[in-house]
Order: sequence, then structure tokens, then C-alpha cells
Amino acid sequence: MPSFKPAYLIHGDDHGRIAERRARLRGLAEAESGVQGIELFENDAATPEAVTSALNALTFALGRRFIIVDGAERWTDKQMEPLEAALKDIPPDTTVAFFAREDGRAKAPSRLHDAVKKAGGDISAEQSVKPWELPKWVIARARELGLQLEPDTARALIAQVGDRQQRLLRELEKLALYAGPGARVDATMLDELAAPSAEHRAWSLADTIVSGDAPAATSLYLTLRSQGERLSGLLYWMSQRVRTAHEIATALEAGEPTAQIKRRLRMPSKAADRLIADAGRTGAENLQRTIEQLAELELASRGGGSGGAGEDTVALRAIRQIATG
Repeated sequence: MPSFKPAYLIHGDDHGRIAERRARLRGLAEAESGVQGIELFENDAATPEAVTSALNALTFALGRRFIIVDGAERWTDKQMEPLEAALKDIPPDTTVAFFAREDGRAKAPSRLHDAVKKAGGDISAEQSVKPWELPKWVIARARELGLQLEPDTARALIAQVGDRQQRLLRELEKLALYAGPGARVDATMLDELAAPSAEHRAWSLADTIVSGDAPAATSLYLTLRSQGERLSGLLYWMSQRVRTAHEIATALEAGEPTAQIKRRLRMPSKAADRLIADAGRTGAENLQRTIEQLAELELASRGGGSGGAGEDTVALRAIRQIATG
């Protein structure tokens, strides 16, 4: 699981992205501490006074305590003094996150920005990009991920997956995962890897699990869920992908040449190389166990498991367990 800072402020006019960040944090918090470790303040209950009282209150909950506050854009600097004092002395096992969906004059107060910084927290601005600026934004984000995109390719990506920045970033991350650093993305690669189907998105999640990258798998799962993907659909396509990896590992262990295996895989060359390498490193026995664990997760998601945890909590625990072996 990732480490958490004592305070966060996520603000801006990209309300969709802020909602995704909030859902992601809540999912991580539930996986870390359970639903009993989360205190949610929203609507009329989200006031500086209420949050101050929560920070100053004693708690007997085990594990990290998460305080999630929605609506900080309604606050004013004049209301901040008690909360500033509370943020100076946040208990070491507490994280408070403020979300501000800004619009016009409704903005998170400057004193909240300062208080979060002084508490050793993190501030993120989620700002909408104007439609005519999106191609340049896509090219810049691609460059940060080690990809080369021409303007025409950036416009094609936007036409294919839509103009939501978060969705575009996820597609770029998927392209980087498959193509590798320094790759030049062209229209053919977009058609193969940036398809809008749930199938391709679930394959990306399965590949991060097979590679043993638990943090990346956790992040990708939460992103897909916040975008509306159903767990049952993700599990179906993930199982298909892991079975393919198991077949690859079995063939490798039987001595079949890598080139011969690669010819059977209907995917881009670098993506095939990566999947073959990950499957060989993981091994057929471990992948068989992964298939069984995914089957158990599917059963639990349909109400066949024990305990009262939500399906996302069960899924996140299973993903961490599978990815870490």
C-alpha cells in the first residue's frame, strides 16, 4: 500500500477528475483501514468547525484514520483560524483530505492552502484544459512518460477516447506500458492499444498483476472502477489474460522457443515481449494459482465470500496478494 501524508488539498475546476481522486482515496482508505477508519464530511456537515472537532477528538480505532472533507470551496479565510491550529498538530496516524470543486468565486481559501503546506501535506490542482489546448497537453504528458506523439496522433487519440484528461492520461500510461520508453506512437498502435473496450483496459490491469507490480495494479484498478467499469467485467477479461500468460509460461518451461510463442500472440511486438518476459518470470505454477485466486475473487464478488467487506475492499486485498505472490 502507498504511504500517506498527513494532509491533502485537491482543488480545481475539473470536477470529474476531483471526483475520481476522491473515489480513489476512499478506496485506498477502505483497503488500508476498513470502513470504520473513514470519517466523511460533506454537504452541510462539511464545516471548518466540524473538521477541527474531528481532528481534536480522541479515537480508539486501530490503524490509520482518514478524514475526507468535501466542499472546501464554500469556506472563507475568516473561518480558518481553529482549523489552522488543529492542522499544526495532526496525530501521526491521521490523514485529512480536503476536496474543493471550484467554480467562479467559489475557491478553497488561501489560508487552507497555507495550513496544508505547513502540515507537511500535498496540494494538487486539477484544472480543465481548453479543447483547443488538448493536443499540446497530450503531447506533453506523453513526453513525460517517454513517448513520442505527433500532433495528428494526439488528435486521433482524443477523437478515439474522448476529451477527459484523466481518461487520456490512463490511455497514455497504457501505451507507455506496452510500447516501452522512447517509443513513437502512430495510428496503428492507437488502433491496437487505445481501443475504448473494457477488454483492453482489463488486460492492462492483468498485465500489471502478472508483472508483480502491486502499487500499479491497485492504482489502475481504482481508476477503472472510478470510470464506471464493473468488477464482473474486469474479472472476466483479467482471467482471459492470465490464462494466456499461463499458456506462455507452460510453453517456455516445455522448451518452446520464444519466437515461436510470440508468433501466436496477436499483439504488438513490444507488448508481446513484455508479456512473455513477465509470464516466464512469474512461472506456470504461480500463474495457475493466480487463475484460482481470480476465480475465488469472482465468487466473493457475487456474494459467495465470507465477511461484510465491500467488493472493492475484497478486490484490492486480492490484487495485492496476487501481485506480491
